[in-house]
Amino acid sequence: MRQPFLGTHINKIDAKGRVSVPAAFRQVLAEDAFAGVVCFPSFTSEALEGCAMGFMNEISNSVAERYELFSNDQEDLSDLIFAESATLAWDSNGRIQLPPEMIAFARLEGTAAFVGMGKTFRIWEPETLARSQAERRAQAREKGLSLRLRSAGPESRPDSRPESAS
Repeated sequence: MRQPFLGTHINKIDAKGRVSVPAAFRQVLAEDAFAGVVCFPSFTSEALEGCAMGFMNEISNSVAERYELFSNDQEDLSDLIFAESATLAWDSNGRIQLPPEMIAFARLEGTAAFVGMGKTFRIWEPETLARSQAERRAQAREKGLSLRLRSAGPESRPDSRPESAS
């Protein structure tokens, strides 16, 4: 199982649009056959979505299984995700070059915040990230969100302890 993308890492973007992918993220991405990242504009936030090519295959399979080919919903999702995606290989220094349209979409100027999201990560303009995190934190508190952990198997359930031999 792939390790999750964790943490927030802020890196400089040079004049050519190159930015270092955090070493911790490169380590996760190294498990994939493609030596780089796939990025596309988020349709839920002012950020770029980033992931491994293997995860893009999972998204593609999910769209194909969930929606009829050529249906409006399938075409909407495909257009939002796949049509705007870019495969960005990293150089020998671990940098990717962000396309100008992606830099403009996420309003990146000088720095980029790479934010781990588990199976994916996002690339944010740092001040926009701070505002978004404050809003999400407030929404989570207001909703009283919590998370029930999914058990890994019968041995992890509290009611399935082996009985002791007498």
